[in-house]
Amino acid sequence: MSRSINLRERHLAAVTGGVGTKAIYAERAENAQLWDVDGKRYIDLAAGIAVNNTGHRHPRVLAAITAQAEAFTHTCFHVAPFEAYIALAERLNVIAPVSAPAKTMLVTTGAEAVENAIKIARAATGRTAVIAFSGAFHGRTMLGMALTGKVIPYKKGFGPFPADIYHAPFPNLLRGVTVEAALSALEALLAVDVDPARVAAFIVEPVQGEGGFLPAPPAFLEGLRTLADRLGILLIADEIQSGMARTGKMFAMDHSGVKADLVTMAKGLAGGMPLSAVVGRADLMDAAQPGGLGGTYAGNPLAVASANAVLDIIDDENLCDRASHVGATIVNRLQDIASRQGMERIGDVRGLGAMVAFELVTDRDTLTPDPATAAALVAEAERRGLIILVCGTSFNVIRLLPPLTIEEETLNEALEILEASIEATLQTPITAA
Repeated sequence: MSRSINLRERHLAAVTGGVGTKAIYAERAENAQLWDVDGKRYIDLAAGIAVNNTGHRHPRVLAAITAQAEAFTHTCFHVAPFEAYIALAERLNVIAPVSAPAKTMLVTTGAEAVENAIKIARAATGRTAVIAFSGAFHGRTMLGMALTGKVIPYKKGFGPFPADIYHAPFPNLLRGVTVEAALSALEALLAVDVDPARVAAFIVEPVQGEGGFLPAPPAFLEGLRTLADRLGILLIADEIQSGMARTGKMFAMDHSGVKADLVTMAKGLAGGMPLSAVVGRADLMDAAQPGGLGGTYAGNPLAVASANAVLDIIDDENLCDRASHVGATIVNRLQDIASRQGMERIGDVRGLGAMVAFELVTDRDTLTPDPATAAALVAEAERRGLIILVCGTSFNVIRLLPPLTIEEETLNEALEILEASIEATLQTPITAA
C-alpha cells in the first residue's frame, strides 16, 4: 500500500468530510514544485490558492521567520505591541488603494478581515445594511457566508444567515450582464429592497475569485465609487485573492485607479503564514472604540515578519512585472489552444496578470457550463503532475494561480502538461454523472 493510500484511509477516518480536499499528500515543496509522500512531483499552479505568490519556502521568508522565532513567537499585540507590526502597518498604509491618510489593523484570516471591515463600516456610518454581489466569495463565517454569492458548497445547509445583507448582479459580458445592466440593477435594488440611507457599504472583489475569475470592468468600479459618494455609502475592496502583485499591480484596484474606503487583504500577504489586514481611511478606522477590534492571535509576530519580507521580495524581484509576464504567457498559450479545431468547449479565456482562467462549456453557441469536463481536466492534469483548481458558480472554470516566482522553464513545462491534459480531456466526450 502506498503512503498516499494509507494517508487517505486515515484522513477519511479522522477528518470531517466537510473539509473538502484533494488526495495529494504533500511532503515537501520548493518554489512552484511540490512532492507528495510517495515522491511524485507536481508543478503547483494553485499556490495554496494564491497564498504562495512568492513561492513555497522563499529563502528570505524563511530567514525572516527564523530570525523572529529566535526573538519571540507571541506576545499578543494587545498586551505587548512590537515594532514589526507597526512597520508593516506603515507600509500597507502607503501602498493600499485607499485615500490617504490610512490606518491598518492586522488579523489572521481573510474572513476575519472581511468581518472587521464590515464592523468598521457600520461603526463609522451608523448604518447596518451591506450590499455584495452575485458570485462573490467573502469567507466561511456566518457573516462571510451571508455576503457570499455562491450557494454550493459554502452556504447550503448552514442558514439562517445574518440579516441586512443584499446582493446585486456582478458584470459578466460572457453571460450578457453588462456594466450598465449591473449598475442599473444596483440602483433598482436601492429603490425596491433597501433604503440607501441604511446601507453602510458596498463590498466588491475587483477580480472575483470563486465566482470565476471575473475582472470587474473599470467602468463598473467607477460607477460604484460615484454611487457610493452620492449616497454616503462606503466602498470596501476585497483584495484577498487578487492582492499582493497577483494581477500585475500590487492590488487589482490599481488597474482602474478607483480608490476604496476600506481594503481587505490576506492570502499572498505573508508568504504562507496566516495573516490578514484591513486598511482604510484613518477617520473610518478610528471609528471603533478601543478594544472593539483585534484578537489574541491577530498580527502574530512570525506572520508579520514574513509579510515584511514578502513586501521586500515583491519590490526587489519586480513581481508585479513578473506577474504580467507570467499571465501573458499563459493567456497566449490558452488562446492558441482555444483557437484550434476540436477545442470548442473552451468558451472563454480571461485574466488579469497571473490570475488566469478559462471557462469550459458544452459549445460556444449556448455557452452551457460544462462542470463534468472541468472535473475531468483537473483529474487528468493531476495524473500528469500538474495541480490546477476549479471555480465559478457552475464549477466549470479552471483557474491558474502560479507562484509569481515560478521559473520560466517550470512555467513552460506546466503549460506543456496543461495543453496535453486539455487535448486528452476535450477529445473524449464527457457526460455528467
